[in-house]
Amino acid sequence: MSTSVGKLRQLLAGPDLLLMPCCFDALSARLIEQAGFPLTFMSGFAVAAARLALPDTGLISYAEMLDQGRGILDAVSFPVIGDGDTGYGNPANVRRTVQGYADAGFAAIMIEDQLAPKRCGHTRGKEIVQRPEALSRIKAAVDAREQGADILIMARTDARATDGLAEALWRMQAFADLGADILFLEAPQDEAEMIDFCTQTPGPKMANMLAGGVTPVLSPQRLREIGYRIAAYPLALLNSTVYAMQETLRGLATGDLPQRSVDFATIRQIVGFDQYDRILQQYTSLEPES
Repeated sequence: MSTSVGKLRQLLAGPDLLLMPCCFDALSARLIEQAGFPLTFMSGFAVAAARLALPDTGLISYAEMLDQGRGILDAVSFPVIGDGDTGYGNPANVRRTVQGYADAGFAAIMIEDQLAPKRCGHTRGKEIVQRPEALSRIKAAVDAREQGADILIMARTDARATDGLAEALWRMQAFADLGADILFLEAPQDEAEMIDFCTQTPGPKMANMLAGGVTPVLSPQRLREIGYRIAAYPLALLNSTVYAMQETLRGLATGDLPQRSVDFATIRQIVGFDQYDRILQQYTSLEPES
């Protein structure tokens, strides 16, 4: 078992609710780790926006997501969960996606039951695949794990928005029965539905705390009381980043330098200039052979 998978298992087995700001690149992931959070999630919405300036509607590819993930994983040492979308195809594609994310070093991968091309879970127009295809995706993901892919499987359903809560709960239970490690019911519409999810299905569960989304944003204490193990904040950093950049650009347009920002020394420290200089010093002090 890899170090990251082992760490995630330990975190899930602990008593605390895991607060999980989501990242979109190596820098945001490093800042999350430096702030003391125990894990992060590479958000497909945020990566599509930051890398391509495109919506989360299935436009970003498996290769692009995996490439972004490798950069993130190289920058941090804590567990990272990767958005695996719909698995990028049929069950054979799902298995390849899971193996690829495992080889890159992700601690877990999320696979969902939307009809491809998928879209953000809190937008209109979502469609889900029929039960047999949904089950085959999660079965393929679990099989990949059982046959050597060192990674946990997070199974997601978007059925609440399309077919109602009963269907969503049926799928969550079915995914758990197939061997999914973490369950994610996207977009429950009120606290009562969140309670039903946590009380009627087994294992660790994730809440998606999207400001302005369908699901009520509850306090960490309340989420823990309900029974969630992870609280994801998918766009908190991206939203703040866009706001800060827009404010800075408005100021620069009138000749004003930003007043609220980190200094150059802080940026140098975050990206590791001191470590880089120490590495160079190991080699510049060598004496030539006589």
